[in-house]
Amino acid sequence: MEAGDHQEGAESSSSSSSKTSGSSRTSSSSSSFTSALTLTQLGVAHVPQRYVLPPSQRPSPYPNLSTIALPILDLSSLKSSSLRPHVINNIQTACREIGFFQVINHGIPLSMMKDALSAANEFFNLPVEEKMLLGSDNVHAPVRYGTSINQAVDRVHFWRDFIKHYSHPISKWIHLWPSNPSSYKEKMGNYAKAVQVLQQQIMELVIESLGLNPNYLHEEVENGSQVMAVNCYPKCPEPELALGMPPHSDYGSITILLQSCPGLQILDQNKNWISVPDIEGALLVQMGDQMEVLSNGQYKSVVHRVTVSNEKNRLSIASLHSLSLDKKIEPAPLLVDSEHPKSYKEFSFRDFLNYITSNDIIKGRYIDTLKENP
Repeated sequence: MEAGDHQEGAESSSSSSSKTSGSSRTSSSSSSFTSALTLTQLGVAHVPQRYVLPPSQRPSPYPNLSTIALPILDLSSLKSSSLRPHVINNIQTACREIGFFQVINHGIPLSMMKDALSAANEFFNLPVEEKMLLGSDNVHAPVRYGTSINQAVDRVHFWRDFIKHYSHPISKWIHLWPSNPSSYKEKMGNYAKAVQVLQQQIMELVIESLGLNPNYLHEEVENGSQVMAVNCYPKCPEPELALGMPPHSDYGSITILLQSCPGLQILDQNKNWISVPDIEGALLVQMGDQMEVLSNGQYKSVVHRVTVSNEKNRLSIASLHSLSLDKKIEPAPLLVDSEHPKSYKEFSFRDFLNYITSNDIIKGRYIDTLKENP
């Protein structure tokens, strides 16, 4: 959901002022709203107490450097019938082992990707009052600007500003998107439409790699939900004390992520954090909770977090894909037998939103509540 952002959860009540800025904000008031970007622009020398993580949750200044080479898949290989099985096999290996891969030659022009990041940058540079026109504490809102994860209830805050908007079908939602900057709808809309097409292609490949018919759930995927989580992780004066996003997995089927520079870290099988490099033109693909359930546990939703930097701001655009709001997902019947009993209860996007309204994602992953035999 940085994708993560299908995760909403978590202020340390350090003082009455931080309580005011952290828990009583509404979309109609910007005077009590202090975002991470605002703090950076004010030039604060230290992160406020509400952003300081407990020592055990802080990013290590000396992280374990994993030797795992993160998979990079060249989608142009799909044009060759002889190379297609190789791509499918690589997807299967990546999804089984780490739940993550990068794609290149995916068909989305680099210029379109840069335009989307440019539109994001212009939006976050608007005056707070302008952005607050879209502010909301309601995780069900189809367009929502905010800071941290859900600043109204977060116990610990995260060094992040965001705007999220429903994006598919785009004709149903785009009128609700920001009107300022004037180019936002066009630039972000073009990217959203392109990445929606790409995710349908990737979903077919992932489903085929499970041994299922590539058209399994085709209509549900085509008519599913797309939420664009557009994130700004500003420069942080004490990056060793805070995170942009806590460890989490995304609730959906897959997330496709575009980043302006490194900052995303994923957890490998040995519980080491791996920093994902920034490869120009590449897009990051993460398996989500719906895919773990669909595969009956063969594929794992990847746990990831976002670190921050004291050198520069980082932008990311997470396109979070899932089945439609009320469509239940459960293990594919062909992947359930006596040797592989059904391991997860069914759930929907709405079930997840209801869960995060009253639960802190830092304390536990939603998917763990779905396991039949934990």
